[in-house]
Amino acid sequence: MTWVRDRGSLARMPLTDRDRAILDFERTWWSEPGPKGAAIQARFGFSPARYYRLLSELLGSAEAVAYDPLVVRRLRKIRSSRRRARIEGGRTAQPRGR
Repeated sequence: MTWVRDRGSLARMPLTDRDRAILDFERTWWSEPGPKGAAIQARFGFSPARYYRLLSELLGSAEAVAYDPLVVRRLRKIRSSRRRARIEGGRTAQPRGR
């Protein structure tokens, strides 16, 4: 999601190609060989920390929900359970697989 100054305020713009690529990657990253961090670096050319900041911003976007509702809802649920676990001091729900 990109923000643009519009007459003194910030307005949302549609998803960029990079935003859509990030959501597409989240849908299929598990099928790629090797660790996720290495795949992020190879595909996008920036650090995993930067990737996760961008992804977090996307998860709050109505445009991202419209583009891929299943992926966004799944990631929001994981984020919420991890946040809740940090607050309560419990274990986090880990995605199945790796």
